[in-house]
Amino acid sequence: MSATVKTTGPEKKPNDRSLPLMTEEQVVLVTPLDEELGVMEKMEAHRQGRLHRAFSIFLFDTHGKMLLQRRSEQKYHFPGLWTNACCSHPKPGEALLAGAARRLTEELGISVPLQLRGNVIYRFYDPVSGLTEHELDYVLTGCTDGPLHPDPLQISELRWLSLEELKQEIECYPGRFTPWFRHIMKVFPVWNG
Repeated sequence: MSATVKTTGPEKKPNDRSLPLMTEEQVVLVTPLDEELGVMEKMEAHRQGRLHRAFSIFLFDTHGKMLLQRRSEQKYHFPGLWTNACCSHPKPGEALLAGAARRLTEELGISVPLQLRGNVIYRFYDPVSGLTEHELDYVLTGCTDGPLHPDPLQISELRWLSLEELKQEIECYPGRFTPWFRHIMKVFPVWNG
């Protein structure tokens, strides 16, 4: 049986970690071999569908269940869909594991050791936003039993699913999940249980 937690947030204070940043975020543009080509403003890279460096974090509990997050309706693309625990982009000059640790703290309020499993390249167009997610995505895994402190601006719900529950739900309702999550689950051995 899966457990679901809906996130609601208290009123935000000016120094709160979940307030949107007023600066433009940049992503690192790369070749398929991860050779850096330069940097670009994040939204522009998604408008142009430029290949950029990213990471996807898959978290498991001690019972082998995977943590899923439902993306906030405020997300700029693929809002409201279920996906892996955390995904984002390292900042220019930021080491991959440092960026992943930063985003785990920002999105889930946790710090856990992560293991690099490899990478995949994908390209998915979101017809609602008109943006394209074209990433060289490094897949990382870790283990936690919480407690979790999700940022409601990033995450609307959390839940833990077994492999069997997850496979069945993806098969029955594929449109409820982000395309990169479905792709990684199909081609990459992330299961840690």
